[in-house]
Amino acid sequence: MREIQAETITRAVKELFLESAFVLGQDVIDALKRGYRAEESPVGREIIKRLLINAEMAKADHIPICQDTGRAILYVDVGQDVHVVGGDFMEAIEEGVRQAYTEGYLRKSVCHPLTRKNTGDNTPAVTHVAIVPGDRLKIMAMTKGEGAENMSRLFMLRPTVGWEGVKKKVLETVSDAGPNPCPPITVGVAIGGAFSTATKEAKKNLLRPIGEPHPDPEIARLEAELLEEINRLGIGPQGMGGRITALGVHISLLPCHIASLPLAVNLQCHAARHAEVVL
Repeated sequence: MREIQAETITRAVKELFLESAFVLGQDVIDALKRGYRAEESPVGREIIKRLLINAEMAKADHIPICQDTGRAILYVDVGQDVHVVGGDFMEAIEEGVRQAYTEGYLRKSVCHPLTRKNTGDNTPAVTHVAIVPGDRLKIMAMTKGEGAENMSRLFMLRPTVGWEGVKKKVLETVSDAGPNPCPPITVGVAIGGAFSTATKEAKKNLLRPIGEPHPDPEIARLEAELLEEINRLGIGPQGMGGRITALGVHISLLPCHIASLPLAVNLQCHAARHAEVVL
């Protein structure tokens, strides 16, 4: 049994959110550069150019990439041979988020759903925990803005609609979203599962490096097909028209009940802020 101090988890979470708030990952930078080269609209190219300049300035001047410093989302893989000592595991995560948003002077956006009173420190975080083999603890952090989150959708489809029916709903979601999720976007898609698991998996798909195809060639083919059709919609960067509406589509297929076909579509803005660490 390997012991990990709760304060180590707190420190790691804090560093992940401070990093993701100020430094856009290389996978996102590379995807934006590819989008710039592929974009045919002069306005669209200028917008992507400015997004890249914004990312450079945020990193150099240590300022947030976006004024919406997001909701703290975490996916944590806990090795079954890990024992957290010196404090409560979940509270250690919450404290890391609390310290990051307070000490980093990041905008605190979490509030009561009805009174709208702010919690003051951007907690509680949204944390998904999975028990896995081994004695390591992997923390994957996502800084998720609500512009894109508000445009995300869950559908409970008839099981007979098949791939074409799924594709239609994904394209409908992106089309209806228009400029609201701040494109060029990344699209996380989960096909199957259940009402509760599809949305969780669709969002987790946004943690995959942009441009990295699914290891299953058949799913990778579906991703490429859907990306091509999304980029035919003409929404373009920031909704100003153009070819590059999305930088990537990440799909997973989950076994589902014979009477159902859940479909979750989770959108991510151009600032796909994420970071991870293994303890």
